Amino acid sequence: MGIEVEVVDCRRFIAMKQTKWFERKFDFSKTENIFPSIIERLAGTPARLEEKMKTISADILERKPDNTWSIKENIGHLTDLEPLWQGRFEDIKNGEKELRPTDLANRKTDEADHNSKSLEQLLKEFREVRMMTLQLLQAIDEETIFKSGLHPRLNTPMRTMDLFLFVAEHDDHHLARITEMAKMK
Repeated sequence: MGIEVEVVDCRRFIAMKQTKWFERKFDFSKTENIFPSIIERLAGTPARLEEKMKTISADILERKPDNTWSIKENIGHLTDLEPLWQGRFEDIKNGEKELRPTDLANRKTDEADHNSKSLEQLLKEFREVRMMTLQLLQAIDEETIFKSGLHPRLNTPMRTMDLFLFVAEHDDHHLARITEMAKMK
């Protein structure tokens, strides 16, 4: 007895614009350990991204609607920020009071020329750098999960668990943006 699975195109369900990343507010008040679920989200992002790209026409990958990043640039941006997440994790582990800042202008992404890369190369690079992040997180203990540093832009304490929930939310933000862009005519 086989199970039939219907593939659902999530582009049909997104009918509204999402809040811009820098306008989002985050609640890091959870006290229960949800870190294993966060790790699952992080580990699944490369596969979700790869699967999503199978449904998007190659002729729109470099299109820059309203002079925003293209789909390829959104993918490259995920790769560009992974060293920041890794560094902030090191900051927390090392007991730094404040986490390292990021370039809020995202010059690295703007200057990287991600549109000149193949989709396969972009997906491979993201998968590789995300796996490096996950390897850093494999053996941490519960004390480290709840250890924190001050997030420089949000000006709020961010525990390891919060940092990677933030990363998972950032991943989903860009996946939703790619879905939105794929719908544009």
